[in-house]
Amino acid sequence: MDHWISPEPTRFESEHPLFLCVLSNTDTASIPGISAAGKSPGLIDYTPAGDAELVTLGRTVCNAEPPMTDQSPTPAVITRAAMQLTGIPFMFINSGLKIIPSIPLLDVGAFPGRDIRTAQAVLDVGKIYANALEMGRQIRKLSDLVIIGESVPGGTTTAMAVLQAIGINGRVSSSNSLNPLDIKAQVVDEAFSIAGVRFGDMAHDPMGAIEHFGDPMMPCVCGLMDGLEDTRIVLAGGTQMMAVLALLDGLGIKGNISIATTKFVAEDGTASFIETVSDLGFESYIADPGFDRSRCQGLRMYESGVIKEGVGAGGAMFLAGLMGIRQKEFREQVELVCDQVL
Repeated sequence: MDHWISPEPTRFESEHPLFLCVLSNTDTASIPGISAAGKSPGLIDYTPAGDAELVTLGRTVCNAEPPMTDQSPTPAVITRAAMQLTGIPFMFINSGLKIIPSIPLLDVGAFPGRDIRTAQAVLDVGKIYANALEMGRQIRKLSDLVIIGESVPGGTTTAMAVLQAIGINGRVSSSNSLNPLDIKAQVVDEAFSIAGVRFGDMAHDPMGAIEHFGDPMMPCVCGLMDGLEDTRIVLAGGTQMMAVLALLDGLGIKGNISIATTKFVAEDGTASFIETVSDLGFESYIADPGFDRSRCQGLRMYESGVIKEGVGAGGAMFLAGLMGIRQKEFREQVELVCDQVL
């Protein structure tokens, strides 16, 4: 192993690993300037469905064009490469999609998320949690290591809002190389004003924070972890999954939980991933695919801060490293996926 996962995942042993990815939409993503997850604003809603199709089929069906940011391919190409190299089973979960992908899906019965400025961003939050809890109970009979990723355009804004609602001043990342933190902060301020909520008011009501200001991915992932109990769990994602970690204590969820992300999130000076995850008491793993040496310009652009993470890319690379795949082999597989997709 050539140390492209830091720290090395030496203490992990798994006979039956499983990769899950939760797919959601939120109207918050349609606020101008919030999300860059798509070639144009009109395509943002197609991103989660397109990501899932790309990982599963190697192509998109719901839309002619694969999800892109600027000229960089979706991190789904990273996740597909990891699934091909490791051969581990993977499943996608519909937790509030607007566009349903043409692949098999698990489903927790969620509606798409609403704009957080409505003060009721997630409908039926208890039902989503309960369904995901039962799903987690069944999955724990099948797997001893579960990696959980997400694809939620606009999700860093909902993450910022939930973090502030429960009293954590964590800084979130962005799929854009220029993180629009000022726009996100303004939207969160408006949402809090409309709801009559101040920073930290919902510290003892994490489900209320999700209902008011979150997205449908959050109760799904929390419910899954509750149901998985002592199964080893690695959240696969950046500051959106950081916000999920922040919810666990208030929900009384304990377990063998850590988080894996890309170096692009970890090195994002506008975000506080390393600091906040450490303060929350969780271990983080950082994956570096070495895209600075890639022959694909779109992958090299990741080094300048475009996209950074998504579709469980950090956790997918963590799994590849765990199974002994070296950085160069992995990068070349991602390049092959890009050739096929683009």
